[in-house]
Parts: sequence; structure tokens; C-alpha cells
Amino acid sequence: MITVEHLTKRYGDFTAVSDLSFEIGEGHVYGFLGPNGAGKSTTMNIMTGCLSATEGHVRIDGHDIFEEPDQAKRTMGYLPEQPPLYMNETLEEYLKFVGEAKGLKGRELQKQIGEVLRQTKTGHVKDRLISALSKGYRQRVGIAQALLGNPKVIILDEPTVGLDPIQIIEIRDMIRQLGENHTVILSSHILSEVQAICEKVLIISKGKLVAFDRPENLEKLLLAPNGISFTAEASREEIDEVLSGLNRIMQWEIQTQEDEGIRVNVKTESENVRDICREIFFAFAGRKKAILEMSSGKANLEDVFIELTEGETCEEEESGVSEE
Repeated sequence: MITVEHLTKRYGDFTAVSDLSFEIGEGHVYGFLGPNGAGKSTTMNIMTGCLSATEGHVRIDGHDIFEEPDQAKRTMGYLPEQPPLYMNETLEEYLKFVGEAKGLKGRELQKQIGEVLRQTKTGHVKDRLISALSKGYRQRVGIAQALLGNPKVIILDEPTVGLDPIQIIEIRDMIRQLGENHTVILSSHILSEVQAICEKVLIISKGKLVAFDRPENLEKLLLAPNGISFTAEASREEIDEVLSGLNRIMQWEIQTQEDEGIRVNVKTESENVRDICREIFFAFAGRKKAILEMSSGKANLEDVFIELTEGETCEEEESGVSEE
């Protein structure tokens, strides 16, 4: 459905996107992640034909966005982070304007307006001025205009930014439903949101693709391992000696030293964290050293994101370049 090949975008000496390549199949919801300055929005603007590329190609349903822009754009609906709304129009007037701009006319236009009003649950406010709608409903209007023309691909840039928790849940449910009949690409800074609704995740860092897989596979296979934290009544030397004798522990670090004991963070590649906890407990018990508290936690998408993009924010700030 979408093919990006060797995409590069330069601004003078600064490279925002560097030799980026990936393919997205038909259907499902894809997450597109990257810290500020990673080239995420630049890539999305190129994919939608809003920005030119220095090098490379983008094909949407077989149409090159640069060589066949009209055909490629007909297959896409786009919601920018700031929805392109006309505040002095009613919702229905605005959708009629957008539909006509997309080439819809007569009965087909009215049919599609009725359908997107149903999909976004905005039919009861169709006669209200957009300026009178809440932030949540304006986001729904933005999604409604993206759906006109029945595009195969829908690209949503930060669709839940600024919404309250109830509105966020409603928009997430809507995106899940859209993924049943469309290919949806979702950009968001809310990692829990991406993890909850996206079937595959792309992560870019410094303009390059660093990961593309299902969230659960990223959690298992990338660099963020399972972790264990415990507090022991032992010296640093004793802790190092005990842990160095356990084969399935990758590394450990002393977090804090308090009156009641030393807090230690342990990383392990093993999926069976409970067995590792037992090994640690009995190893210290065998030396008559008490474990006062122990907890374990599996890696999540946030761990993966931080590990893959670590240090990028600082470098971007130092360069003086900002790209949301």
C-alpha cells in the first residue's frame, strides 16, 4: 500500500530525513514514533505531498507522490496536528467545501458527508459553527474531512493532543474502527496510546528508521530487557560477589544506599523473571544476607523508545534545530 524508498530531506547542511525506507501493507493501524527533531513530521509531510524530498520515492497504492500527485493524493486522507478548519462555517458547510475540493458532487457528496458524520459521531452538531465546538469535536471534524473521498490510507498526526481522558478514549476507539477498513498511520507522543491501538510500530531517530515491528516483539527482542529491583542488607562488595555468580543476569547497578540497605537494579535477558528472583533470593539467603524488598517489571514500549532514541534530544538542542 505504501512504499518509501531511500527518502532523504536536507535543509542546507542539516539532514532531517536520511535514506529512509519502509513498506506498509494494506489495512491495520500503524504507529509512527520519534522524538522531537527526529524527522517524523517531515516524513509525514512528504508522504502526503505537502513537502518535496531531496532524494527518494514515495508510492501510495502504486502511485508516485511526486510524479503522480493527483492519483496518489486521492488515495489518502490527512489530519495534521493542527486541523485545517474554517471556524466561521458549520460542520456540514465545511464538509461540503472539503468534499467538493476532493471532486465529490451531488448525491455522492451528500452520501459521503452522511457516512463520515456517522463514523465520527458528529451528526447531532452538523449545524453548529465549528468555532462553537469543543476541542474533542474539532478533532472529530478533522478526522471527518480526512475520511471524505473514502481514502485507502488515513494519516493522523497527533490526533489526541490536548484532549481530556474521555475524549482520548473516544478518539482511540474511532481509530481502531477505522483500521478495520483503512490503512491508518498514527503519529503520537503518547506511547501508551500507540501500544494500545497500533498493530505495528515504526520508530525513527535522527532521520533514520531504527525499528519496525509489532509492539510485543519490540519489547521482547530489542535492547530493553526484563528488570528486577531489590533492597538487600549487604555491602556493595557482597552484592557484586553474589550477583556475579548468577549466569542469567546481564548487568546490575547500585541505585541508592540507605540505612535499611542498598537498592539494586538488575537486568536479565531471561523471560522467566520469577525464576531469576528466586535465584537472587536464595543466593543472598545462603550468605545469611536479607532481601528486604523485591519487585520485577517487564520492558514496555517506552523502554524500547528511550533506548533506541537515547541522547537525540540533547544533540538536537545543541544543533539549534527544531522539528516537531
